[in-house]
Amino acid sequence: MEPPLTPQQLWDCALRLLSRRDHSRRELGQKLRQRQFDAELVEQALDKLEQQQWLADRRFAAVQVRQHIFRKHGPLRIRVELQRKGVDEADIEQALEEEAPDWFELALACYRARFAFDDRLDIKEKAKRMRYLQSRGFAFEHIRHALETPPE
Repeated sequence: MEPPLTPQQLWDCALRLLSRRDHSRRELGQKLRQRQFDAELVEQALDKLEQQQWLADRRFAAVQVRQHIFRKHGPLRIRVELQRKGVDEADIEQALEEEAPDWFELALACYRARFAFDDRLDIKEKAKRMRYLQSRGFAFEHIRHALETPPE
């Protein structure tokens, strides 16, 4: 039988995880519990990390939004990813508002990076292109803009 994991081991593990990249509170908690640390100790450690500002969902959301925009992901996908990682709706909204990209131009850039302009698209090809932009998280109005904007 293995000896129980100590609070110091928990703290060291949490800091190691945070040194690699930012995590949301829920995400870090899940990773620590998966490593068989006591749930109560995990919560105490997460509280302490938040007090020391080493763990902040608001900062995590801002970083994630920037990364997703860089990868040309739309607002719907970003929102779903952050919700899945346990970030509050208010933090998601604030991060999206702070970045405030032009979603129409981002959808157009994403579209042009993937497809050549063709003003004679058949229904199947147009649907394929729309599904691609939908999967990237763009709303219908962004997709329509990308499909209908002629090249300069």
